[in-house]
Amino acid sequence: MTAHPIPIIDVAPFFTGGDATRKSIATEIDRACRETGFFAIVGHGVDEDLIGRTRRMAVEFFALPTEEKLRVERPPQKVSRGYNRFMDRSLSYSIGIEAPPDLQEAFAFGPEGFSADDWREGDPRSAMLAPNRWPERPEAFRETMIEYDVAIRALGERMLDIIALALNVDRSYFDDKFDHQSSVARLVRYPAQKDTPVEGQLRAGQHTDYGTLTFLRGDAVPGGTEVKSLGGEWIRVETPPGGFVCNIGDALARWTNDRWVSTLHRVGNPPPAAENVDRISLVYFHSPNHDALIECIPGCSGTEGPKYAPITFAEHYLGKVMKAAHARLNAKVEDADAKTAAI
Repeated sequence: MTAHPIPIIDVAPFFTGGDATRKSIATEIDRACRETGFFAIVGHGVDEDLIGRTRRMAVEFFALPTEEKLRVERPPQKVSRGYNRFMDRSLSYSIGIEAPPDLQEAFAFGPEGFSADDWREGDPRSAMLAPNRWPERPEAFRETMIEYDVAIRALGERMLDIIALALNVDRSYFDDKFDHQSSVARLVRYPAQKDTPVEGQLRAGQHTDYGTLTFLRGDAVPGGTEVKSLGGEWIRVETPPGGFVCNIGDALARWTNDRWVSTLHRVGNPPPAAENVDRISLVYFHSPNHDALIECIPGCSGTEGPKYAPITFAEHYLGKVMKAAHARLNAKVEDADAKTAAI
């Protein structure tokens, strides 16, 4: 499998250039989102030193003894807070496909300023805003991750400026949908594979992302992100130096009435003859408020009208993430409530 070139878009001029420059960049984003739902950005403004420190912290955390990592294991609601032990979920379940557990471990957290204030114990629809779970080590881990979240969340806001222009919608349309957002940062380690995976087992099974826009910085080693093309072929994509791979999530696809594509993707295994090493990925799922209503944006309905009934982001998100987290096709939103999480 060879790497497939996705558009690399320098977004910096959007914020410094004139109307023609802004329109040109928005048109590039629109084209990529229509064709594959994947593109890469450079000129994003996120400090490379911060990205490097975040990756180093991830490596140090995953190197800790398992029993220490399990002190901050994700809560019984199985939402994105704290440590996910190795092979404790299967992403393919989120799209209704049974598959073996994914070959990864991870650590996830949300915006520190929103999580605890909006979380209501016993309300499954706010479970994604549960308090973060921070480890005692590595030193400065919590502070670095909060700094990283703030930086990538700000990038998400800048990208919403471009998205609004590309969709010909007033930027204020998104304001009340992202003022206590449920974005998630996820540090992922895909261990070097010493044993042959069982049939159908991948580092991450095929799935679509659930939110607005995903920002990915992954190591350029064998066994990386693969995207399903319109022709049904799996193609590998790589992060350009100093950039992020971006892809559209379900929420934005629904907002655009599928004008923009939330594309199936996965993380493949290293080929048998390839270098077999750990892969670290920094993934940020930029997402709206848990109670934001996802409905067709004005101007995207087309001649046949909206394809989807309005739904809150929490209902959509939890409806998919619970299946992946429990590896159970009949998992439902209510399983994010601690009272039912053990069922």
